[in-house]
Amino acid sequence: MYYASIKDVDIANGTGVRVSLFVSGCTHRCQDCFNEIAWDFHYGEEFTNQTIDYIMNALKPSHIKGLSLLGGEPMEPVNQEGLLELLRTFHQQYPDKDVWCYTGYLLEDLLSGGKVHTDMTDELLSYIDILVDGPFVLQQKDIRLKFRGSSNQRIIDLNKTRKSKSIVLWDKM
Repeated sequence: MYYASIKDVDIANGTGVRVSLFVSGCTHRCQDCFNEIAWDFHYGEEFTNQTIDYIMNALKPSHIKGLSLLGGEPMEPVNQEGLLELLRTFHQQYPDKDVWCYTGYLLEDLLSGGKVHTDMTDELLSYIDILVDGPFVLQQKDIRLKFRGSSNQRIIDLNKTRKSKSIVLWDKM
C-alpha cells in the first residue's frame, strides 16, 4: 500500500483536531474529485511500519481526538490489508480516540457478500466509529454539508449500527 499524505493537524475530516491519512489508489474516478492525484495506487510513499509509528506518535497529544482515513480509497481491497495493522495498533494504543473513514463504497459493499468484502473487512470495520460512505457526485455537491461533499453520502455511526443491526446515521451535525 502507498499513501499520498499525512496531515498531523486536520479539522476538516471529522470532529475535533485529527490526524488524517490519505491513502493512494482509487477505482471510483469520481468527476471533480478533490484528490485525483491519489487515484494511482503507487502515488506517494510506501506505507511501512515506520509510517504506523509516525502516525501513532502524531496521535499522542491529548488535543488530538482521533484518526481519519481518506484517499484515494481506504476500502479498496489492496488498501484494507495495509490499514488493518494500523487500526489494530491504534485501537490498542488509543482506545479513547475515534476513527473516521471516508469511502466511495456503500457500507453494503463492505459487508459480507458485498463487492469489496475481504477476509479483513469485518475486523477493519470493527475499529471504525464513523463511516462516511458513497461516491462523490458532482450533481449533488453541496458546500453547506458538514464532513461530506455531496448529499448522497451518508455519515454512519458504526457503533450504533452494530448494536441495532440496521444503519444508524450520525446525528451530531
